[in-house]
Amino acid sequence: MIRGILDFLRGGPGTTATAQRQKLFFEGGPDHIYAVGDVHGCDDLLGKLEDLIFEDCRRREGTKWLIMLGDYVDRGPKSASVIDRLIAEPRADIKRFCLAGNHEDVMLDFLRNPSRDHQWLDFGGRETLYSYGLHKLPASRPALKNLLQSRIPDEHVAFLESLPSMLSIPGFCFVHAGLRDGVPLAEQSDADLLWLRPSASGKAVATNGIVTIHGHTPVARVEVGQGRVNVDTGAFMSGILSAVRLSRRSAPEIIQCS
Repeated sequence: MIRGILDFLRGGPGTTATAQRQKLFFEGGPDHIYAVGDVHGCDDLLGKLEDLIFEDCRRREGTKWLIMLGDYVDRGPKSASVIDRLIAEPRADIKRFCLAGNHEDVMLDFLRNPSRDHQWLDFGGRETLYSYGLHKLPASRPALKNLLQSRIPDEHVAFLESLPSMLSIPGFCFVHAGLRDGVPLAEQSDADLLWLRPSASGKAVATNGIVTIHGHTPVARVEVGQGRVNVDTGAFMSGILSAVRLSRRSAPEIIQCS
């Protein structure tokens, strides 16, 4: 199933290619960055983790960013509420960036090409539709499209479409999944940024000294290595949502809730 999804996202035969997403490059970063792993519809956990992050950032001087690493929808029960939360302004003195995950891309393909046999429905999409109150889908594609347009707010679709695939500051690169070894950051493909696993991406890219902060591949505990940090602790399975704080003058610190 994953190979089929990748094929139509890359624009293979009989498919619709996804538009290239924006990549964000900054010449400098803030004093503190909080990066949050895959939420997957677990809005209650995200609310708890936000409380911990906002409390922590209020105790720290300087500028702060909150970077969400993608996969806000699917599998968990409250995808619509997660998007509502991320569209709203944060409740603290912090700038929030939301990156795209592979599940957002597949959801968008379904919304553009809806059908009752779309692969997204078995990829966590049914749970997302339930969060919008959609439990029964009409067989007719025009009727299905009209139903989706009536239940899923335009601002939610615009949010999914607007998500960048990468955020880079000197020394660090934030993506959902991983980087392709040997490819400069500006030339990384969205398919790799949203789908690669660490075993496929390696620890280095053409620009040396970059630490990749990512999610996508669930781990039992946050992995902090020399070349990358994985903050996806499989919230919808484990009940644990994780973040890492990166500060200029201290070692990375893990923040979690359950």
